[in-house]
Amino acid sequence: MPGSRTGRPPVQRASRRPAVPRTPHENPVQRLYTRARKAWDRPLTAYYLILGGSVLITVLGLVMVYSASQITALQLSLPGSYFFRKQFLAALIGGALLFAASRMPVKLHRALAYPILAAAVFLMALVQVPGIGMSVNGNQNWISLGGSFQIQPSEFGKLALVLWGADLIARKQERRLLAQWKHMLVPLVPVTFLLLGLIMLGGDMGTAIILTAILFGLLWLAGAPTRLFAGVLSVAGLIGVLLIKTSDNRMARLACIGATEPKSGVADCWQAVHGIYALASGGFFGSGLGASVEKWGQLPEAHTDFIFAVTGEELGLAGTLSVLALFAALGYAGIRVAGRTEDPFVRYAAGGVTTWITAQAVINIGAVLGLLPIAGVPLPLFSYGGSALLPTMFAIGLLIAFARDEPAARAALAMRQPRFGRKRAGGSGAERGPRRWNTMRRRASAARSSGER
Repeated sequence: MPGSRTGRPPVQRASRRPAVPRTPHENPVQRLYTRARKAWDRPLTAYYLILGGSVLITVLGLVMVYSASQITALQLSLPGSYFFRKQFLAALIGGALLFAASRMPVKLHRALAYPILAAAVFLMALVQVPGIGMSVNGNQNWISLGGSFQIQPSEFGKLALVLWGADLIARKQERRLLAQWKHMLVPLVPVTFLLLGLIMLGGDMGTAIILTAILFGLLWLAGAPTRLFAGVLSVAGLIGVLLIKTSDNRMARLACIGATEPKSGVADCWQAVHGIYALASGGFFGSGLGASVEKWGQLPEAHTDFIFAVTGEELGLAGTLSVLALFAALGYAGIRVAGRTEDPFVRYAAGGVTTWITAQAVINIGAVLGLLPIAGVPLPLFSYGGSALLPTMFAIGLLIAFARDEPAARAALAMRQPRFGRKRAGGSGAERGPRRWNTMRRRASAARSSGER
C-alpha cells in the first residue's frame, strides 16, 4: 500500500484535543482545610483520637506528677520519686485494664454492669464502718489496703453508674418503655440517689457532682422530656443548696471564686489564690520543667487537685492549651462514637463516659482558674491517684472498644495488613514463573553482548 513500506496502513495521528481551561489553584489555607476535613471524616479518626489522646494525657500526667510531687515527698521524709512510682504502677495496671476493656465484646460489658454496681455499693457502704473506713482531708471515703495503699470506692461508683445505667436504659428502649416517665426514672434515679447518699455520708461533694452529671447525661441521651429533666435538676439543685448552706467549709469555697487575696472576708482562699499565682507566673512557655516555685509548700495539693496550676507554671500557656486540646479531642471523639452507633447500649455508655470525663475536667480546671468552687476532684488521667486512674482507664478502654466496633471502622481495620511478614500477591509458582523467565532472558542477553565485545 502506498505510503507504507511494510504494507500496513499508515497510522493516523489523533487530532489534538482542545485545551481544557485549568481550574484556579486552591488557596493554601483552603487546601489545608480540605485535607483536614477529609482526615477528620475517616472511619478510624475517633479510634485514633481516643487512643492517642488518652495515652498522651497519661504520659504527660506522669511527668507532671513526678515534677509536682518531689517537694511534698521530701517534706514527708520520703524519696523524691515516691509518688511517681506509685502513679506509674497504677498506670501499668490501668493500661492492662484499658487493653482488656478494649478487647471485650459488648455483651461482656453489659454482663459486668451489675457485678460492678454491687461491688461499688458494698465498698462504699464499707467505708462508713468504723475501723475500716479512713478519713483523708476531712472526707470519709477511703479504705486502707495495707501499708501506703488506699482505695476510694466512690471513684468506681462512676464506672458502675455508667455501665449499669446504660444497660438499664438500653433494655427499656428495646422494650419501648422509655415513653413512660416512671420507666425513665425508676430505678435509675433511686439507685443514683443511693450512690449519692453513700458518697455524701463521707462528705465528698465533688464526686457527688460528677455522679449527678452522669445521671443528667444518661437522661438527656435517653430523650427525657424537658419538664422531666427540669424536675430532676430542680430536686438535685435544691439538695445541693441545702448541703452547701449547712457546711461552713463549702460556703467558704464558694466565697473564694475569683479571689485575688489569700484572705477573702472570713474565707481562707490560700489554695485558690496561689493556684492563680502559679498560672500567672508561667507566661507563654513556662519557667521550665521542674522549676515551679509554688510547689515548694505554697500550693497545697500540687500533685493532685491543683496539678494543672503547676503545669501552667512550668509549661506555660502552651502547656495548658495542649492539655485542654487533648481533652477537647477526647470529648469530641466520645461524642462521635455515641452519635454514629446503632447499638443503644453503646450510645448510652459512650455518652456517659464522655460526660464523666468532660465534666470532671471542667470542674477541676474551673476551680484552678478561680471560676468554680474547689470541689476536690482530680483531673482525669492526669492528677495523682490510682483510685481515680484505674476506673478512668477502664472507661477509656470502653470507648476504644466502641470506636473499633463501628461498621466502617471494622472494615478499615480488616483491610489493614501487618507490615512485616506480609505475603506477596501472586505467590504461586505459576505466577512467579514469568518473573524468573524475564530475569534469565536479561542475563542471557547481557552475556551475549559481552561475548560480542
